[in-house]
Amino acid sequence: MKVYEHSDSGSLKLRSHPWIDAESDPTCRYYDFKTRPELIRSSLEDLQQWTSYPAIETFYRLLEWLNGSESILESNDSAFNGAAATAGTPSSKPLQCSGRLMILYRNLALNTLPEQLHRLTDAIAQALSETDPLFEWGAVGATIMPARFTTLPGPPERQRGHQLMLSFWAWGETEAETMRHLDRIFHNLTGALQRVTDEIRRSIPAASRQ
Repeated sequence: MKVYEHSDSGSLKLRSHPWIDAESDPTCRYYDFKTRPELIRSSLEDLQQWTSYPAIETFYRLLEWLNGSESILESNDSAFNGAAATAGTPSSKPLQCSGRLMILYRNLALNTLPEQLHRLTDAIAQALSETDPLFEWGAVGATIMPARFTTLPGPPERQRGHQLMLSFWAWGETEAETMRHLDRIFHNLTGALQRVTDEIRRSIPAASRQ
């Protein structure tokens, strides 16, 4: 599967964790899925009209695992644009769906250490590049974005760190095919994140993972 370093126009903008609302849509809110996992299937409005496709169930399960007890990571935000004709797509397929998933270490202090975020990013990219290598109708882009972790103690400069944005794209001839390719991306992403989590868990002391 295609994996690359993604340059995003908003990648230099400082974000807060946890955030209150989104500038683009004040109705959006941050939800802590670690403590409220039941909201995963009810609060993500972008996904509601696409729930008839297996890809959405796969994404829900990914979020449930990512924010569950077996993970050392958590999610901060996500977005989804359903299958539609898109001019200028890099694929020969006429339809594209896309979105993003923001992830970070559950131990927020680790996100203030640049080497830890680069390590996480490199490990995810490596795992994805080795997963499903013949799949050409989907891609994932990685972007390290600045963040302020407002619940960490200390002055603002000690709260500054980064989080990882994983952008994804799937292409297809039809809506059904595009969503099928998206499902494949989510399965690949789940496997890669689980693999990376296991690797990091073995190398980081237990006290530092919490």
